[in-house]
Amino acid sequence: MQYRVERDTMGEIQVLDDKYWGAQTQRSFENFKIGNEKMPKVLIYAFANLKKALAIVNNDLAKLDNEKKDAIIKACDEIIEGKFDDNFPLAIWQTGSGTQTNMNLNEVIANRATEILGGDFRKEKLIHPNDHVNMSQSSNDTFPTVMHIVCVEQIENKLIPSLDNLIAVFEQKVKEFKGIIKIGRTHLQDATPLTLSQEFSGYLSMLIHTRKQILLSLENLRELAIGGTAVGTGLNAYPELSQRVSEELTKIIGIKFVSNPNKFHALTSHDAIVFAHGALKALAANLMKIANDIRFLASGPRCGFGELILPENEPGSSIMPGKVNPTQCEALTMVAVQIMGNDVTIGFAASQGNFELNVFKPVIIYNFLQSLDLLSDAMNSFNIHCVEGIKPDKEKIAYHLNNSLMLVTALSPHIGYENAAKVAKNAYKKGISLKQSAMELGLISEKDFDRLINPSDMVNEI
Repeated sequence: MQYRVERDTMGEIQVLDDKYWGAQTQRSFENFKIGNEKMPKVLIYAFANLKKALAIVNNDLAKLDNEKKDAIIKACDEIIEGKFDDNFPLAIWQTGSGTQTNMNLNEVIANRATEILGGDFRKEKLIHPNDHVNMSQSSNDTFPTVMHIVCVEQIENKLIPSLDNLIAVFEQKVKEFKGIIKIGRTHLQDATPLTLSQEFSGYLSMLIHTRKQILLSLENLRELAIGGTAVGTGLNAYPELSQRVSEELTKIIGIKFVSNPNKFHALTSHDAIVFAHGALKALAANLMKIANDIRFLASGPRCGFGELILPENEPGSSIMPGKVNPTQCEALTMVAVQIMGNDVTIGFAASQGNFELNVFKPVIIYNFLQSLDLLSDAMNSFNIHCVEGIKPDKEKIAYHLNNSLMLVTALSPHIGYENAAKVAKNAYKKGISLKQSAMELGLISEKDFDRLINPSDMVNEI
């Protein structure tokens, strides 16, 4: 391996000759060999879009000449295309402001832009990482800006489409399951009837509501910290920089962004991300409930509820032949648990905004993006490999319905609560049907019993 010498304000350091990064990236790479978690590529691409927008605005403000602007833009575009993915090696567990990742971008862009201008960055810096690429910026405002950019991008482009696909399949199941009357359950005990369609409509409504909550959280995530520079005062930045960069990013990415009106808030608080992740946690909680219900309703095949039949995707046991398990439900519930853990990390990290800066930024965005990726992928998998193929076992559903004691609830308005309870308890004690019990106790005529105990009249399905 060949090395070159790079320099910064601390002196000289060796860098692999085939890499575009510089001295500050190398120092971070050597000093923070902690874990395997690296800065996500989507964060790097968002950073490149920010640097591109800043170059355009600084050029408009006559602070950066056309030649340098064009070279920086071309370098940023190449990063976004994935040409230099191996040039961003830094760990999440670095400085809490993300300064070294900001400099990683600055150095790679500067060296590649120098090359684009015809220079040899190993010998000269036609584009300087701080003076040109980082012009009118601080890591303290660029990193939180990128956090918001990537959150909005990934929610709109990845999470919502995945959620919409799941919603569409549940909408289909609600239509498909109409008229299938089953027994309801509360407290894990038999309850009054409902239809399978009504049960699934509850799941559908959960997903629709959490979708609205997630979209609501985007409002504050669209506010960007750029322009605040070091502590929020905007030192060394043009007064209109923030608004102009927000508008330029809206054009470049095609997603709306606005300037945060209070940069002191933007640098030290991450309440917008806490709020947004709370919506992701709400989605995870609903997905946990849905997946658990489905796997319990499909339990068996002979000794459980057995009311649902799930797709059989793979063998379920290395010792029990023929066993098939609800693996998609299990994967989704594990993801939900991870999201709940991530929410604790994000909430605690966001509370640590000491004075003018929160220095837990990398761990916040890492956990947020992990939650978003896991939810998106898990919903897709659950949808394709489970929900789409769910079928009702009508025979088992009818058996449970017809043997439930809670159908007696329909008698309560006619013979009274206490008499209805006597019918149910007598039937349970003697192992006989509700009808047999009611006739034995002489509390209602056979004709009236048959008229009143009609499950289809009890479900109120429209």
